[in-house]
Amino acid sequence: MEVKKANGVIDWLDQRIAIKKVIEVLATKYWVPKNINFLWAMGVILLTLFTLLVVSGFFLLMYYKPDTKLAFDSVNDTIMREVAFGWLWRHIHAVAASMVFLIIYIHMFVAVYYGSYKRGREVIWIGGMLLFVVFSAEAFSGYMLPWGQMSFWAAAVITNLPSAIPGIGPDLVEWVRGNFVIADSTLTRFFMLHVCLLPIVILMLIALHFYTLRVPHVNNENGEEIDFEAEAKKYEEGKKKEAKVISFWPDFLSKDIFVVSVFMMLFFYLVCYHFNFAMDPINFEPANNMKTPAHIYPEWYFLWSYEVLRGFFFSADVGLIAFGIAQVAFLFLPWLDRSPIVAPAHKRPLFMIWFWVLILDLVVLTIFGKLPPEGINNQIGLVAAVGFLVWVFVALPVVTIMERKK
Repeated sequence: MEVKKANGVIDWLDQRIAIKKVIEVLATKYWVPKNINFLWAMGVILLTLFTLLVVSGFFLLMYYKPDTKLAFDSVNDTIMREVAFGWLWRHIHAVAASMVFLIIYIHMFVAVYYGSYKRGREVIWIGGMLLFVVFSAEAFSGYMLPWGQMSFWAAAVITNLPSAIPGIGPDLVEWVRGNFVIADSTLTRFFMLHVCLLPIVILMLIALHFYTLRVPHVNNENGEEIDFEAEAKKYEEGKKKEAKVISFWPDFLSKDIFVVSVFMMLFFYLVCYHFNFAMDPINFEPANNMKTPAHIYPEWYFLWSYEVLRGFFFSADVGLIAFGIAQVAFLFLPWLDRSPIVAPAHKRPLFMIWFWVLILDLVVLTIFGKLPPEGINNQIGLVAAVGFLVWVFVALPVVTIMERKK
């Protein structure tokens, strides 16, 4: 390979690591359909929020103490009161953690609504669902770190779940906790998961998720099958109005940046004025293993799955099995949907009904997951939990087979 005198930094890098080719593959010659809307910007918003979580996490790490005797004060006294703008970084971290799940749910159900998990896009969907699972683990491990009352007791409930596994259950619980009870060893283990292992896994899965978009490309509003090579040729020939695609950069990403900018105005409004929704008031009490809260519940984004677990109030084992199934239910959507049609739900009448009933059921599970498990709440929770499993694993195949036959 002949190395010539470089015209600039880009040319110097290009001669050594083919940076122009990389930019073409990742941006300027990566093609995106024209007929998409602002909902397709959720992925970039998620990447922005993850970046905020990492940056704010670095600042919080400077003062946080992963020790059961020091953790609570390091968060609520040192960071919130003594460190300049420490409160701001904590609010950014807490609000971003909640907003990540709001955007994940929007991103996920937009994909379900438009059938973006079908026709060669199954690996994209699997990568996204794996990200959801790992983000859930990341959020739970982070929820423990302030070592408040709800942190402690939520950890006690969740880490005790494996105890129902025959044979190895009790040993598994002890291994997860690093002790017979929730203790300092438990906190340090979850600290390692939160700040080291899980972020690395998330970064790897984000890379996988973006990579899997390369071949089947992004879906569009109409589910139209686009010949990307032919349409890209029109675009490169200057027929940009006729072409059904645009380049990822600068065309698509410039629109995404606008959506992200609008979102960030809302985000920092919440950070400065309405951050309380992301911080449970009970968690501002120090962890006390002698004082059980009247009602233990997780953050809002886990309430639906928590209610599936709790809904089977007559049997903890059945509840645990249902909980495990619910965690992977959405992963199987590409195979449970038996219709070959790739189109938005409003063009698939039966699927449209299925979609909105599913959303309604998840809302009910979320609401009753926050309420005390007593009286009529138990019966409604049971119906909603059973309804979720039946609606995903039975109703979806039936509805889509009927659609296919039509």
